[in-house]
Amino acid sequence: VLVASILGIPTLIHEQNAYPGITNKILARFVDKICVTFAESKKYFKTKGQIVHTGLPVRQEILAATRAEALEYFNIPTGRTNILVVGGSLGAQKLNEAVTSIYPFIIKHTEYHLIHVTGKSGYEAHLAKVRKQGIDLDNVGNIIIKPYIYEMDKALAAADIIIGRAGAGFLAEIMARGLPSILVPYPFAAENHQEHNARTLEKAKAARVILEKDLDGKILLQNLKELLLDKKELTRMAEASKLLGRPEALHKIVDEVMKLVK
Repeated sequence: VLVASILGIPTLIHEQNAYPGITNKILARFVDKICVTFAESKKYFKTKGQIVHTGLPVRQEILAATRAEALEYFNIPTGRTNILVVGGSLGAQKLNEAVTSIYPFIIKHTEYHLIHVTGKSGYEAHLAKVRKQGIDLDNVGNIIIKPYIYEMDKALAAADIIIGRAGAGFLAEIMARGLPSILVPYPFAAENHQEHNARTLEKAKAARVILEKDLDGKILLQNLKELLLDKKELTRMAEASKLLGRPEALHKIVDEVMKLVK
């Protein structure tokens, strides 16, 4: 990219995270245009070029999935409030452990439904802990535990609230869908970018943030119950999330590329 800039070839970079990585901060001084996922990241760049808040592209399937088809796919009755827990593709042990503490609450309140994606590496160990709790999943009608979900478009379409990590791609999807969330940033991400991402949503009142060092079952359950019992707050968070979303991100980035080409 630097060589292209020196040669006079038009250059554009995209920053996914709220806090830019070192490479993009360096390149920002030379490129013609910077596209960003979060408006929050603009302040970190020293640039001669134009910064455009485009958002981060999400798959068309994420935007197109309907709640009706999602509920049918997961066999969830209509009228329930659905919670989706995602720890990332590799899972999140501490998050999984905290979620086991909310199972009894969910089982007791059948107006709620929980989909918990544990990650492949921790799935069997998690099921063993669930059995040790005395929970028979075959007889529990409102908890689904999976190692991985390939049909994330349907999972998001079914969800009313998200509990999960704060990677830029995942946040772009939940914002495009206008979903409120409880975020537990991955603490070892480069330059702590997941916490910066999560704080951006928190600042906009679209999410609550619990740092992993503070996470336990009691804190997670308390935050979840407060949101489930306050429908107005949940609706406000969903609206705030939708305002942050950029479902048209791909078209915006392509437009910026074409402007440079012309």
